[in-house]
Amino acid sequence: MNKKLHILFISSWYPSRVFPSNGDFVQRHAEAVASKHNVTVIHVVTDANLKYPQYLSTKTNTILTNLVYLPKYSNPALKLFHFFKAYLSIIKKIKNVDLVHVNITYPVGIVALYLKWIYKKNYLISEHWSGYLTPNNKSIGVFQKLITKIILKNASFICPVSNNLKTEMINFGLKGNYFPVPNVVNTSFFKPSKINLEKFIITHISGMDNSIKNIEGILHVVSKLQSKIPNLEFNLIGEKSKKYTPLIKELKIKNINIIDFVPHNEVANYLSKSNVFILFSNYENLPCVILESFACGTPVISTDVGGVKEYFPKNFGYLIKPKDEINLEKSILKIYNKEINIDKSHMHNFAEKNFGIETISNTFSKLYFKILNN
Repeated sequence: MNKKLHILFISSWYPSRVFPSNGDFVQRHAEAVASKHNVTVIHVVTDANLKYPQYLSTKTNTILTNLVYLPKYSNPALKLFHFFKAYLSIIKKIKNVDLVHVNITYPVGIVALYLKWIYKKNYLISEHWSGYLTPNNKSIGVFQKLITKIILKNASFICPVSNNLKTEMINFGLKGNYFPVPNVVNTSFFKPSKINLEKFIITHISGMDNSIKNIEGILHVVSKLQSKIPNLEFNLIGEKSKKYTPLIKELKIKNINIIDFVPHNEVANYLSKSNVFILFSNYENLPCVILESFACGTPVISTDVGGVKEYFPKNFGYLIKPKDEINLEKSILKIYNKEINIDKSHMHNFAEKNFGIETISNTFSKLYFKILNN
């Protein structure tokens, strides 16, 4: 268990210059694993501005990150071929890999399957994709489902981030050896701090997709709360958050901070200084930002979707139904009126015990050695 392994992370999503926050939770899993092992990351992404492939490698601590930017291919088969070729061109240069860690099964799991069949390299899979949730899974085509089944069947372990996602995948006909492992939180960054007692700060952080996050519903509630919470301030944080400016003006929302993409350590700063974090999603798996809010000792109001309730202790906030704007408003007012007993230290300790770097890295390490010793 003390041996330092070389783990190859291959991921369908990962932060890049094209999508700075896409798959940032995968990056944090890689960083957690890198606290005990050497990690090499490979991610291939389309950059429509390119005419030729571009290969970039960076080394940070014990992580070697390889990003490959490919030009846009209109033919799906041609795109898959070039993506596969790009992965293999990097892999051929990497030596002494002990194990492959796949992130988001399709399509990058095809590479792992090839490595197992040709080079006898075993792999496990971390799965985050909400596309397997009902009714989202109706959009998964026959070919993708067939390939996914083969990839999962050959995986040593399948590690969805919640039991709910595990259940949904099994119900969808995706069989395999499941062992859920949640998302990770760096509790040295995300920790409680003093809040501004002169303001009541509500924060929302997301990718700003209204069909998923129901940003419009949040804004409707915030507009109504202005007359009930005189010291209200609202942080709307995420890429493309400015696209909601017309609705914000229409609803006459004041004291709102519309903030674009921010670095991860700044997220901690906003959460720790907020009175409440809200997530009003129509569907989710296990959002990192909820766990990070807990680590900051900041109560959460979230919709009861996906795997959220699996890690949502009493007195950490409120769970409500999707699209229930009335209950969202009531829950915010309850926190404003101090109707819930918030113990910041208890919340932080809970996050550290369940999602801390040491916890998650130990869990993956046990799985890695179990695979290698079989």
